[in-house]
Amino acid sequence: MDVILREDIDKLGQRGQVVKVASGYARNFLLPRKMAVAANESNKKIVEQERQAHLRRDAKVQTEAQDLAKLMAAVEVTIKQKAGENDQLFGSVNSADIAAALDKQGYTIDRKKVHLDEPIKSLGDYKVSVRLHKDVSIDIPVHVVKED
Repeated sequence: MDVILREDIDKLGQRGQVVKVASGYARNFLLPRKMAVAANESNKKIVEQERQAHLRRDAKVQTEAQDLAKLMAAVEVTIKQKAGENDQLFGSVNSADIAAALDKQGYTIDRKKVHLDEPIKSLGDYKVSVRLHKDVSIDIPVHVVKED
């Protein structure tokens, strides 16, 4: 079955693209969630208009993200945690902790945009990637220090 995607779907296609999928996948998953519409001439025109509007919005969001990245270029995060012997933390520092520390500095960043391969479990200095937009990311230095 041919469908027109209304949003980007990993391993399937981009917004506005016509793709061939199994009819059950389209009928039971894509169409009810309004992620795609059936491929016909009237839907193609509607989806093309949506795609153009989305491109304009996305360009605006990307420029805002680039401006925010320029502002955040000098940001450093220091997190105080209790630690035991050998500089091992009691607990760990995760993306929510880093997002909260950025929020205290005046940058409201969703914790899902802070990318850690694994939680930080020892004292030290780390580079953490913050993905502000699909094309804009910034590395922020994070210092984990021992709490007195």
